[in-house]
Amino acid sequence: MELLAIILFITIFVLILRGYPVAFTLGGVSTLFALGIIVFAPDYLSFSDFRLLVSRYMGQMNNYVLMAVPLFIYMGIMLEKSGLAEGLLETMALLFGKLKGGLAISVVLVGALLAASTGIVGATVVTMGLISLPTMLKRGYDIPLATGTIASSGTLGIIIPPSIMLVLLADTINSSNRGASAVDVGTMFAAALLPGMLLVLAYIVYILIYSNIRKDVAPPMTDEEIEVFRGEGFVKRVIEAFVLPFVLIIAVLGSIFAGIASPTEAAAVGALGATLLTLIQRKFSYAILKEVMEETTHITAMVFMILLGATTFTLIFRELGGDDYLVELITQSNLSPMMFLGLVMVVIFIAGFFIDFIEIIFIIVPVVTPIFNAFEMDMLWVGILIAMNLQTSFLTPPFGFSLFYLKGVAPPEVSTQQIYKGIVPFIAIQLIFIAVVVAYPEFIYMLFGKS
Repeated sequence: MELLAIILFITIFVLILRGYPVAFTLGGVSTLFALGIIVFAPDYLSFSDFRLLVSRYMGQMNNYVLMAVPLFIYMGIMLEKSGLAEGLLETMALLFGKLKGGLAISVVLVGALLAASTGIVGATVVTMGLISLPTMLKRGYDIPLATGTIASSGTLGIIIPPSIMLVLLADTINSSNRGASAVDVGTMFAAALLPGMLLVLAYIVYILIYSNIRKDVAPPMTDEEIEVFRGEGFVKRVIEAFVLPFVLIIAVLGSIFAGIASPTEAAAVGALGATLLTLIQRKFSYAILKEVMEETTHITAMVFMILLGATTFTLIFRELGGDDYLVELITQSNLSPMMFLGLVMVVIFIAGFFIDFIEIIFIIVPVVTPIFNAFEMDMLWVGILIAMNLQTSFLTPPFGFSLFYLKGVAPPEVSTQQIYKGIVPFIAIQLIFIAVVVAYPEFIYMLFGKS
């Protein structure tokens, strides 16, 4: 019976790597597999076991935590339409323009602010690619440095809360915990904040060092250019550019960390706040609202179809005893907890070359969570490590989505090879940071006093 569970897992993984639709592969293959066992080997799986799917589906549809997903998606898309990113990039460029690498640093900081405001990777990469990449190339920036900075900064929305990925990851861990302590979404947001901020700092340090060693790769803006930008009303523009996003960040994250609102309630606050900011920026219209609602519906439907397919797979896999078999196999193999953690991180990193973070969360995380629980490892710490690892899946070729987004809006002179070359140092920085969080777990507990 356990062998059937492993065959199911391998079959689904191979089919997804071959490019079949994820939601229908997870749900369809699992259903056909289960029906075949019910007919030909009813001792292993009965129809009454299979009927549990109905209650599982309803449980997912009624999941209060997952209500945050469409609200955060709406917030991110609405902010993209508000024009907030354009004002932030222009203001940051003015503030850091005299530094070597100043434009690149401004892109990183804007990426961090947009991450804390939206959490939508595609919108952030496309927006910064359209606005900042032509400017950086015009001012003589090295193409790999410019593209690497934009692509990596756009992925900060994965690790810096509020993050859709952290919501999905926490929910998947909790549904796979089997009686172990739950991982609260708000606590995971707090745990991810400091590593995310330190990653931003690491990007900036790298850009400063590289641009000062290679003096021709990131020239500063001239005094004349800065004076042109700093015309009448400069102070007012700076205040407006920073105040609006900070108000939204404080409203969303502040309400969560202060215990005033749950993540789902804070997502509703963020959705309303993004709409009000768009009104303030005079960008709101019926056409914009319709477009935002349509995109939100499409993305939410995609996520939940994959979720229901993953629910089918998890139920069949568990009813066949696959998770118990893997726990027994790992515990009898004399692997230490840290060795198993290292193995899982390598598998997730390699999988990120070929499939995206949603698929990895819904396929791999439910399988490995019971084993981590058997080792009595802190799932909050493990969850943050997995989240940081999943961030690299947006950057690793050949299927890194940030690279696709950036290539789609880049000028013709920017080649795919240059984008791949530019992202390598930032992937290395992220891998170093994963190692740091492994060695010093206290980084994730500092903001809420847990030891």
